[in-house]
Amino acid sequence: MNAPIPFIDLKRQYAALKAPIAERMQRVLDHGQYIMGPEVGELEGRLAAFTGAAHCITVASGTEALLIALMALNLKPGDEVVTTPFTFAATAEMIVLLGAKPVFVDIEPDTCNIDAALIEAKITPRTRAIMPVSLYGQVADMDAIKAIAERHGLLVIEDAAQSFGATYGIGKSGRKSGNLSTLGCTSFFPSKPLGCYGDGGAIFTNDAALAQACREIRVHGQSARYTHTRVGVGGRMDTLQCAIVLAKLERFEWELDQRRALGARYHALLADVHGVRLLGVRDDRDCVWAQYTVFVENRAAVQAALTAQGIPTAVHYPKPVHHQPAYASLCCPDCCPQSVAAGQQVMSLPMSADLTHEQQDRIVGALQAALVEAAMLALPT
Repeated sequence: MNAPIPFIDLKRQYAALKAPIAERMQRVLDHGQYIMGPEVGELEGRLAAFTGAAHCITVASGTEALLIALMALNLKPGDEVVTTPFTFAATAEMIVLLGAKPVFVDIEPDTCNIDAALIEAKITPRTRAIMPVSLYGQVADMDAIKAIAERHGLLVIEDAAQSFGATYGIGKSGRKSGNLSTLGCTSFFPSKPLGCYGDGGAIFTNDAALAQACREIRVHGQSARYTHTRVGVGGRMDTLQCAIVLAKLERFEWELDQRRALGARYHALLADVHGVRLLGVRDDRDCVWAQYTVFVENRAAVQAALTAQGIPTAVHYPKPVHHQPAYASLCCPDCCPQSVAAGQQVMSLPMSADLTHEQQDRIVGALQAALVEAAMLALPT
């Protein structure tokens, strides 16, 4: 049997960046400022420049980024936030934790991003914001979403946990994910396109007042030491994690190019494979493939066959948020049928910037064989 293929090859990435990571970490160990050290400000400057946003505020995680952003908007109990149920639970979780209500809008069946055409019907006098999720590395239809928000006097928060580095728009007019709305939130969880070696995240905005609010909230609401001007949280990103992300920025553009190329190659290899439906990628944006995800029937059988060949898979996400026990009361079970259907069919294949063509060919060949095997098993006896 061939050697197992890693789902995300963080070991190979580390081998390529071992020297700059060690150097960056050693600087932190030498100066000893493990909380809010100079690397925090340096990273915020680099990330703001990368996205084109006026302000970047690093935080403890992508989840914390969403929470702090919502707190900065002064979200109150009873307020509503329009979002998608086809996402990781954190998207809705932070809304609920603040006493507000997530109002779910179904997804586009090909991209799995929120369907902008369905949003306006869900807006009520209690709606405060729209929170689209840029899923699998591709930005949602942000221009349409912002136009709806402007008509109704709402704010937009992009959940960009999976799409940092992605572009919305073509050529020089393209804008970076994270800098497409009132506030953009991303994650540096290790498996993300830009990841640290633990938890980390960032908030982006062009609004100076919101940026100041986010900075204060992440340090327990302090505007100065022991001066608590607002309710906050302990939401700082550690200096060591910032140092790791700074080191990873050295080859980040190369990694993004690799992800785009590998995603396009997967699409080409799988275009005519019976039993696979490809994720839709819009012409006016790119995808950085935080996960390379396809749609398949008989998913459990296909996954089992691939596992037997040393090829791991994952499902992002098997059950939409409104079908989770903690959130089931927020929406009737049938309110978002495309989200339910996607949850039954999506399957993610190995993807990282260091995936080789040889590995990719092996994955595709094994998937073809697995689909045939699964189809045979599904035949009536």
